[in-house]
Amino acid sequence: MRLKQWMQTAVALGAGLAAMAQGASAATEFSAEMLSRAPDGQTTSGRMYVGDGRMRVEMTREGREMVRIVDRDQGREWLLLPAQRVYMERSLPPQASSDPLPAPSAERNPCAGLPEMNCRRAGEETVGGRVAVKWEMTISRDGQTLTGAQWLDVERGLPLKYEMPDGRRMELHLIGEERLDGRQVEKWEVTASAPNQQPTRTFQWFDPELGLAVREEFPGGYVRELDAIHVGPQPDHLFSVPEGYSRAEPQQQR
Repeated sequence: MRLKQWMQTAVALGAGLAAMAQGASAATEFSAEMLSRAPDGQTTSGRMYVGDGRMRVEMTREGREMVRIVDRDQGREWLLLPAQRVYMERSLPPQASSDPLPAPSAERNPCAGLPEMNCRRAGEETVGGRVAVKWEMTISRDGQTLTGAQWLDVERGLPLKYEMPDGRRMELHLIGEERLDGRQVEKWEVTASAPNQQPTRTFQWFDPELGLAVREEFPGGYVRELDAIHVGPQPDHLFSVPEGYSRAEPQQQR
């Protein structure tokens, strides 16, 4: 496989596996083993390091190691191929790098960073026995104004419910608390529906200390989880390109 294809694969895998860390609080640093298992039995494994506004994901695909490093403070992302000792660098989207990753909050405007959408705080309501802040959403497109709503859990900042202009709906229900990999977590059921489609159910195990789901079970048997979690400061050298690496130029990617 050519270098460009390997880099594209690294982007796709990194985005999928690292999605579990996107809700992590900027103040919570940790490392963990990562596992993504498909219904056909194929697995993708790796390791994740989350620092203060920084993240590193290490993966192995078809016997080749790939590393993805994200630094929100610098607004940069690096994709490394250790075997070739080369890397690719690119800028993060402005909305992804303007501030350190904040902890989830029901009072944070869910439309922030989305220019075509507007949100208005519409008070508090109870959803599934939990207090939530309701945000009314409007979007203008093709001369039409579409409306929807989202309810954010006051305690956790999680989206407990949303209703989209196209008829899609989603609602979370807390099932209870469990011990997972030695950590106290909350198990949530997510029910999603769309017009003319059967509802689907997803299960998430939310870790309150980390502020993210450490296990997810999707319809059809797809599973994504974090294991061997260790909370604590992460070394700075993990979030930079090592010495001796060469930057991949456009002519190298053809």
